[in-house]
Amino acid sequence: MFFEQVYDKSLAQASYVIGCQAGGVAAVIDPKRDVDTYLEIAKNNNLKITHILETHIHADFLCGSRELAALTGAELYLSDMGDKDWKYEFPHNKLRHGDHVKLGNLNFEVLHTPGHTPESISFLLTDKPASQEPVMLFTGDFVFVGDVGRPDLLEQAAGLKGTQEIGAAQMFDSLNQFQKLQDFIQVWPGHGAGSACGKSLGAVPLSTVGYEKIRNWALQLLDDRANFQKELLADQPEPPRYFAMMKKLNKIDRELFTEVPQIQNLSRESFQNAKSEGLKIIDVRTPEAFSGGFLEGSLNIPNTNNFSTWMGWYMDYEEYFVLIAEEAEVTDLTRKLMRIGLDNIKGFITPGQLADFEGGNLAKYSPIDKKEVKEKLKKGNVQVIDVRGASEFKQGHIDGAENIFVGKLDQHLDQVSKEKEVIIHCQSGGRAAIAYSLLRAEGFRNVVNYAGGWEDWSN
Repeated sequence: MFFEQVYDKSLAQASYVIGCQAGGVAAVIDPKRDVDTYLEIAKNNNLKITHILETHIHADFLCGSRELAALTGAELYLSDMGDKDWKYEFPHNKLRHGDHVKLGNLNFEVLHTPGHTPESISFLLTDKPASQEPVMLFTGDFVFVGDVGRPDLLEQAAGLKGTQEIGAAQMFDSLNQFQKLQDFIQVWPGHGAGSACGKSLGAVPLSTVGYEKIRNWALQLLDDRANFQKELLADQPEPPRYFAMMKKLNKIDRELFTEVPQIQNLSRESFQNAKSEGLKIIDVRTPEAFSGGFLEGSLNIPNTNNFSTWMGWYMDYEEYFVLIAEEAEVTDLTRKLMRIGLDNIKGFITPGQLADFEGGNLAKYSPIDKKEVKEKLKKGNVQVIDVRGASEFKQGHIDGAENIFVGKLDQHLDQVSKEKEVIIHCQSGGRAAIAYSLLRAEGFRNVVNYAGGWEDWSN
């Protein structure tokens, strides 16, 4: 058997290539949208991709199943569980609980594992030449290392009221079935630490059923349904705004991108035209580089592993935008953006071009430190805004601070004072830099950035 995990750090998302070397065939589970990765793996290992499987209709990334099928001719095998609202609307092979998908000498048994979503399925793999016992379980967003999939996304991100309690009850039942599996079965989840699909995902890439029975918090609560459901719904991270769009695009027929697009480098004239048209300008430099000279109105969303998630919070899927980035970064940025369907990149300019085009028009700012924050608090007439998540804020915060999560800041500008000086901070500076640039872009000139954040303050 051939096996390779493909892990996208930008979304903490795992996909899998599993092959039967005797038959020269391979399956891909939950592929990302830039599918050339899988084509290269198959080519290098003399395999033909013939099967594409999905564990559920994803909310956090745009699945590349159809792109991969278009390039390889592979068959799509997708869930037919759940109600009419959670059915795929394009041609595919429909899978029900108990079905089997054969790949050469390998066998995938379909297990219906609702909770995270109604249609969620897991794939139990048996490598028949090696053993008649199952060896791997591909769980998608059902069971993670140390955590389980959150059931509130349909309600929080897609607006389907009343679904989170139903999902929590289904998760309880699904986990009771999970714990009946043999302890030695490997668990290969769809996400790792950093994903918003759960609240305490582990950083280890795989687990076993037995390990999860003793370590996973959720599996310790299966003697009390009510308490389990309460704990499962408590303190989940804020679901990014783009999740609702992913649910839609992963379900319906849509335009396919079968290769990574080439993004044009804008001329001075083209950049000025983009500005005059009101296009959003996204500056991906570090906060330190941005603060040293930035274009008023631009957003500072650094090119880190969280870049695509923050872009998904702020970008409208109909609008075009421009990147400020080094040329060597553009392909990486394009891949990160296409993985969540943000395809409307008008072009890019480099930081060097920005300095050349804008000259002396660039603004600057300097973050403040703990001493300055204390002095400003002593004088009074200041507003402190903590842009961390609600669960982080609840665990500890600066006295008198108000909590407005950075991803929702643009929707709560009326809560930001225009009369007082406003101090923005987060845990250690990253989110506060985004928040500062957003407020500047919205016309606030009374804002300062406490870059040290709660980490510095609490120390």
